[in-house]
Amino acid sequence: MSLSKNKIKYIQSLKDKKNRMEHGTFVAEGLKAVSDLLCSSHCQLIAGLPEAIKQINPPENVEEIVLATDDELKKATFFKTPPPIIGVFYQPTANIVDLDLKTNLVLALDGIQDPGNLGTIVRLADWFGIEHIFCSDDSADIYQPKAVQSTMGAIARVKVCYVNLFDFLSEKTGIPIYGTFLEGKNIYQTPLANHGAIVMGNEGKGIHPDIQSLISEKLYIPNYPPHRPTSESLNVAVATAIVCSEFRRR
Repeated sequence: MSLSKNKIKYIQSLKDKKNRMEHGTFVAEGLKAVSDLLCSSHCQLIAGLPEAIKQINPPENVEEIVLATDDELKKATFFKTPPPIIGVFYQPTANIVDLDLKTNLVLALDGIQDPGNLGTIVRLADWFGIEHIFCSDDSADIYQPKAVQSTMGAIARVKVCYVNLFDFLSEKTGIPIYGTFLEGKNIYQTPLANHGAIVMGNEGKGIHPDIQSLISEKLYIPNYPPHRPTSESLNVAVATAIVCSEFRRR
């Protein structure tokens, strides 16, 4: 069976958020991403070269497997270079009811706009053992193709939820809520808990004032050497890497 025009059209339609929401699915491309997601997510469709299908050894619960040609994958892919395999997966439903922030460390993303930054942060969370990320409703969609690609398969292990961030954090009483600020305390000299929420703000505007009011500990990543003229700020994904590394180092 070849990858039909209708299936190519369907895969391409999932580039748009409204279609992803309507079908409750998203696209992952490449052996790494597809293999990782097959271990944790329900798969609607796999289309790939015969050798790629054989390599991933898809489980029996994949709804449909299609052997595709290079030309067909080139028409279906979202990227310049077609991968050997493409998968369509169902979006998971994350259950946050039983999550205890008194024993877990989570990330809270306030208005992250760039899909590449979002995907990279998911990948960083996976590296540092942070299993839950809570995004404000105005953040980029984690199932956007560039975001999925940037996670490098980490989306299979890190649960990403979209919430009213103010309401969500307001309900978390008695736990530390950290955020990064230019006027914060030096992160390398500040006691850090092994639980709570770390808030990372919008690429240009930082953390929203409403969310700022909920933060119990303002942190600052100092440049080196002090008082030397330097860049205005760090990329949010880079800052997230530094912060997560320091939390885990303790």
